[in-house]
Amino acid sequence: MSGIESQHDDEIVIIGAGIIGTSIAAFLAEAGHQVLVIDRTGICEETSSGNAAALAFSDILPLASKGVLAKLPRWLADPLGPFTIRPSYLPKLAPWLYRFWLASGETAQANSLEAQAAMMRLAETEMLALMKRAGVLSMLREDGSLELYESEAELKAAQPGWDAREKAGIAFWHIRGKELAEYQPGLSPRFVVGSFVPDWKTVSDPRLLGQALWAFAERAGARFIKGEVKSLSTANGKTSIGLADGRTISADKLVIAAGAWSHQLAKQCGDAIPLETERGYNTTLPVDSFDLRRQLIFGGHGFVVTPLETGIRVGGAVELGGLSLPPNYARSEAMLKKAAMFLPGLKTTGGRQWMGYRPSLPDSLPAIGRAKGLPNVFYAFGHGHLGLTQSAATGRLIRDLVSGQTPAIDLAPFNPQRF
Repeated sequence: MSGIESQHDDEIVIIGAGIIGTSIAAFLAEAGHQVLVIDRTGICEETSSGNAAALAFSDILPLASKGVLAKLPRWLADPLGPFTIRPSYLPKLAPWLYRFWLASGETAQANSLEAQAAMMRLAETEMLALMKRAGVLSMLREDGSLELYESEAELKAAQPGWDAREKAGIAFWHIRGKELAEYQPGLSPRFVVGSFVPDWKTVSDPRLLGQALWAFAERAGARFIKGEVKSLSTANGKTSIGLADGRTISADKLVIAAGAWSHQLAKQCGDAIPLETERGYNTTLPVDSFDLRRQLIFGGHGFVVTPLETGIRVGGAVELGGLSLPPNYARSEAMLKKAAMFLPGLKTTGGRQWMGYRPSLPDSLPAIGRAKGLPNVFYAFGHGHLGLTQSAATGRLIRDLVSGQTPAIDLAPFNPQRF
């Protein structure tokens, strides 16, 4: 197949149909714009399909923290740990790790936290409003989250993070003893204290939510075509998008929201953006595998267990290993083995393993803004493990930029050229 794809006048093309691209499409189509979305697979079929289903509006702490790189030898030594780096990938990762180290400084960390808190306030407002307009509030679960600790010392070590949340106005409380069993029956007695966040929300299934939001965007006029983008070029204020099958699409405005692959497209637009990939793993067990009341967070072990409409999802952790190395599903198995120890009644058979590519920038903030020197090209990527959480906020912000309106929050901390 070749030639020019038939289009509407003044159409905005979005590359990427994950939860970010889908949300952007919904906001733009609602506002009356002609919208075309391109993706190589389908709507929320890749990384957006397998996340932990959390609307983590209280998760404002950046991944980079003081002294974080002192842990590098331990990460390299434990290929199944909560945060690991493939040794073979370390040389390529070094420039990103240097920026990650810079982001862990006291001032940089404080700035990231402030920007993230503002983003999360907008994210909560916009996601709940979008779900209401789309008629999908039935997919929202408001059971709170429970983060679990094996000792008072472990909680004490985490207390600065809770102090930062309290300063940002996030409600939580610590629970102990018999009260833990009331919040989640069947926990191992090794957990002596938990932190409950009452306003933490999840969704019934992230893939199904994304597809429901797409249906809303489609009703507003958004269109989708399947295709793999290979090349971008700009001339006379338009962007030419070359697909692998030979088709060419001309965009009046272009939004790059292709997740972990976005930096490759941004490079063709003249921007070198240090995007890396947090490879996340999970196993989704049958629905009846455990009587799970809410999302459980095992922060010391780097994973969560989430009740979904479609199963019980055990997953998380971070593996920095790029896009081309093969999956290491031993990481999924290690988390599942731990989950069985932490929830002794958990049935671990019949599960589906998965790996996804979370797009991560060194300071844990996404890139939201215009391409350098190309006012009609916009970036919306780099949300790390917060893509679902921040998707509606990103849709609102891109709509603001495309429409020439003042963005709902200060976008300086999210400037794609900040590195």
